[in-house]
Amino acid sequence: MVLIVPMSQTSLPSQLLLLPCLCCSYLNPDVFVACLFQSTIELFVNRLDSVESVLPYEYTAFDFCAVEAEKRPSENLGQVLFGERIEPSPYKFTFKKSEKCQLVCNKKYNTNLPTDKTYMDFLKKGMLLNYQHHWIVDNMPVTWCYDVEDGQKFCNPGFPIGCYVTEGGQPKDACVVNSDFSEKDTFYIFNHVDITIHYHVVETGELGARLVAAKMEPRSYKHTNADAPDCQGGPMFIKNKDSGDMKIPYTYSIAFVEDKKIRWASRWDYILESMPHTNIQWFSIMNSLVIVLFLSGMVAMIMLRTLHKDIARYNQMDSVEDAQEEFGWKLVHGDVFRPPRKGMLLSVFLGSGTQIFIMTFVTLFFACLGFLSPANRGALMTCAVVLWVLLGTPAGYVAARFYKSFGGEKWKTNVLLTAFLCPGVVFADFFLMNLILWWEGSSAAMPFGTLVAILALWFCISVPLTFIGAYFGFKRTGIEHPVRTNQIPRQIPEQSFYTKPLPGIVMGGILPFGCIFIQLFFILNSIWSHQMYYMFGFLFLVFIILVITCSEATILLCYFHLCAEDYHWQWRSFLTSGFTAVYFLVYAIHYFLSKLQITGLASTILYFGYTMIMTLIFFLFTGTIGFFACFWFVTKIYSVVKVD
Repeated sequence: MVLIVPMSQTSLPSQLLLLPCLCCSYLNPDVFVACLFQSTIELFVNRLDSVESVLPYEYTAFDFCAVEAEKRPSENLGQVLFGERIEPSPYKFTFKKSEKCQLVCNKKYNTNLPTDKTYMDFLKKGMLLNYQHHWIVDNMPVTWCYDVEDGQKFCNPGFPIGCYVTEGGQPKDACVVNSDFSEKDTFYIFNHVDITIHYHVVETGELGARLVAAKMEPRSYKHTNADAPDCQGGPMFIKNKDSGDMKIPYTYSIAFVEDKKIRWASRWDYILESMPHTNIQWFSIMNSLVIVLFLSGMVAMIMLRTLHKDIARYNQMDSVEDAQEEFGWKLVHGDVFRPPRKGMLLSVFLGSGTQIFIMTFVTLFFACLGFLSPANRGALMTCAVVLWVLLGTPAGYVAARFYKSFGGEKWKTNVLLTAFLCPGVVFADFFLMNLILWWEGSSAAMPFGTLVAILALWFCISVPLTFIGAYFGFKRTGIEHPVRTNQIPRQIPEQSFYTKPLPGIVMGGILPFGCIFIQLFFILNSIWSHQMYYMFGFLFLVFIILVITCSEATILLCYFHLCAEDYHWQWRSFLTSGFTAVYFLVYAIHYFLSKLQITGLASTILYFGYTMIMTLIFFLFTGTIGFFACFWFVTKIYSVVKVD
């Protein structure tokens, strides 16, 4: 929050001064900026990114106007992981003091010098790939609002460096907004910004004012005199094949507008409301609810009618002296709790999946309460990482408990795999992606100190907590099953096509994916197209629907397989729900090919590298839901039927 407060009557009674008590709270909640009586509004700059490249870059990488010897604001863990790099800028304004065409700096290049040629080539590459500035004033993104189809206005929390007109005269990206951008094989640079800051006066309590919006218009001016700019003349352009001396002046204009309609608490709304997603979200929810109701009806029919009749018939047969031969799912009661093959690996997956499930649930719950809104930069990722580290205990407990119930005795191997297998795969993938980012000089590359901190959290907190959970899991007695397991396994009869393992697993992931694929579009847009994600209420509701759908679909298929006398349900239940992750991977490939404009080998490798991490996490998450649902179902039905 930025407050404008007057000085005492004994000094300058008419002058309004700025009190930035909380201006850096978005950088680090623990940092409290001293309340200095000043009238300066400071603009911060963030990394630059592009929808055509996965590689973000720091502001200084493009040789824009920068300030020297100013301390860089500290960043939280989530900001570092997302590659945000917030820095001070030379754009500083005085409250309510409008200015026209103020010079920030002149950048001079001589393409005959290697250093200058490198900077110029990098700037051209940024314009060719449509890299976007991201500026911040009082924790508000400086937005570029422009008209789109149907008379709507879209507010983009960023604006391009410049644009390019091809050799054939075809304007690319932002060059379409100005008919003057028409020279072939030419780069046009946005070297001027018209900034408008909206504020309202506080009428209650202590007299002051608050900033409620920051908007801008990027422009291109060649200026008749670069040292004394007048914001006149044609657009600033750079011919692709030009060489020699070049000068680029950077300027700005600033205006202040009083706006009594926007409340400070709702100052983000004009950005979020310009994203027409709400109707699509409700359609997604209704689509998911129809699937859930359909599955719930099927499960209810099985549980209340078919299964009830089965249990009554089985129990009646047991009371008759000339009982007929058993059939259906009761026939395999002596094998249904037989330990699965690769029980060690399954128990490790269940432990990691439990850790991810609880982490996701708690993170989304806090996000719904507003603690992890876009205004709290990096808070979402920070919360998720901290929760994952602290949830090592339930992971170790669940893995140890099920491994013991599977008859396993190698408890040391089990706890080590739980602590290191899945996190190790994720970390190895992440480290390889980080090496590529380091090589490319991207701002998303994690600093060495942060990498050490992540390893310290893993080895010094998560691993010990996993050992503690495993200790209590192995100390407990094994899970008691309602029926005894025969010594000799029963032969499984020939299965029909739809009850075979692979077709059942492939079919099982379709309905859960159908509930979430629309939401996935917005999540992927947020990650790769750099759009703001704020609909955590919708996401939490879809999360609950996904849990219900995975559970019901797995229970349905589990019942059909048991009726076909196939008792290998443990791995099948995990893979049935877990196969939703395969559909997620296919959708991510489709999204890459149809929606994104990513070019370059490094960006492509990074996209699929990070996608594989998300696929593994989603596989463990959905597979664990399916296993626990099926485990509850099997335990329940065999506990209410009489067996010899």
